[in-house]
Amino acid sequence: MIKRELIINLKGFLICILVLIMMFLMVYLIYPFIITEDTINQMDELMKVFPEELLKAFNMDMASISTAYGWVKTEGLMFILLAFGIYAGVIGTTILLKEENDKTIEYLSFLPVKRRNIVTNKLVVGGVYIVSMTVIFGLFNFVCLLLSGDFDKKEFLLLSISPLLFSLPLFTFTLFLSTFMHKTKKVVGMSVGLVFVFYLLNMFSELSEKVKFFKYFSFYTLADTRNIIESQKLSIVCVIISIGLTIIFALLTYIRYNKKELI
Repeated sequence: MIKRELIINLKGFLICILVLIMMFLMVYLIYPFIITEDTINQMDELMKVFPEELLKAFNMDMASISTAYGWVKTEGLMFILLAFGIYAGVIGTTILLKEENDKTIEYLSFLPVKRRNIVTNKLVVGGVYIVSMTVIFGLFNFVCLLLSGDFDKKEFLLLSISPLLFSLPLFTFTLFLSTFMHKTKKVVGMSVGLVFVFYLLNMFSELSEKVKFFKYFSFYTLADTRNIIESQKLSIVCVIISIGLTIIFALLTYIRYNKKELI
């Protein structure tokens, strides 16, 4: 059954990873031509105009976009986190719910397949694809950055791993939410909207001390990219919370799905 699920969800995975690769490939190809001494000076002057809080939200207070790697760990990283969040949210809300939406749950009910086995298969497949996206995209960026110039390889490795810290608990969270729904059309829009809300909450938390508490309501806080750039290591607290939330929402999904009335 896991093999079947991998095949069914392969198309969406390939589309997502190829779109990401193509967009970043364009950046890597044109960056050497648009970054000159004059443009670097212009960008440095432009950065002085923006508020410090805004630069902090994009990590631009700690890195310059004068190099491809500098762009990756500032603007590029924010785009990566958003894309991974959308993918995790969409696959989380659809991978289990589509059995009802496509009426295949009726077929499964005649097989000696328990509900907990169905949930387990979905969890494994979702986890495999999220980890695979992290590895494949990380390797792509690593090769491109090697060709682009020198960069901090340890820092890059940690930044490449960081999407897992929020995307896995986000996946199980949206998987749990999907157990309260019956149609994928409504829930996909809801999951994308939630991802953007979490993303904005994390960004707003960096703008002022008064709204810093917003970070406690966002899965994106677990990525903790600023700490990685500053300390060159993953936050143990974030890793533990990430694992804990992933397990908790997975267990809640088992409990809820076992009681759900399937149609």
